[in-house]
Amino acid sequence: MAFAGQIVSQNRVVVYYFHGDFRCSTCYKMEQYSKEAVETNFKDALASGKLEFKVINVEDRANQHYTKDYQLYTKTLILSLIKDDLEIRWKNMDKIWEYAGNKQNFIGYLKSGVDDFLKECK
Repeated sequence: MAFAGQIVSQNRVVVYYFHGDFRCSTCYKMEQYSKEAVETNFKDALASGKLEFKVINVEDRANQHYTKDYQLYTKTLILSLIKDDLEIRWKNMDKIWEYAGNKQNFIGYLKSGVDDFLKECK
């Protein structure tokens, strides 16, 4: 999700929320929690371009490659570390389903993962 005036840095972390055409209430909730976690806890990183948040429908033809790229099998969050415009590491935050019923735990889990990736983004 691009923000007005946002600079995209060569070294950055991208938080992807992947979904398909069919979306249940839990899927929408996880997207909402993800967006809130990123926007609330990482305002400076978003503004500086060190962090991006993208919501992507993998069933759209142009996005189908993500399923293979990240070995996706369900709706999920992926953290991607980009250095010099090359992805050097990524992580599937697959425990979001465990935490979907507890907003505080969900946001804490995502915040911890993003913090770890941002430390490597220098």
